[in-house]
Amino acid sequence: MGPEAKLYQKLKRDWNEFSFNRLENSSLLGTPDLLVYNNNSHFFTIELKVTKSKKVRFSPHQIAFHYKHPTNTFIIVQALGPRSLNTYSMYRGSQILELDACGLELEACSLGLDACYLELAALGA
Repeated sequence: MGPEAKLYQKLKRDWNEFSFNRLENSSLLGTPDLLVYNNNSHFFTIELKVTKSKKVRFSPHQIAFHYKHPTNTFIIVQALGPRSLNTYSMYRGSQILELDACGLELEACSLGLDACYLELAALGA
């Protein structure tokens, strides 16, 4: 199982109040990894990224998707490092160009999985 699949399994297990649909789409390149429905009857998408550096890699199709759909789209990045340095950051889809250019130097809208969960759970409230 790859690192993004492991991150998905963690979110699915820990955020059990959300309804997750994993999107495996080979016909529409750039489609985010997850379609999610929260308790406020609100849909949003999440792109999952795992990196061992400060750079976050996106395909041109992923950039185009988030550029075209800047609202209710999110990117969660897990930065791998020594055990105490594993971090989770969340960015809005509207930040894709800056995230692609600046990597993890860009200020996240939420830091840590608990903060990410709270922000996503509040959508549509």
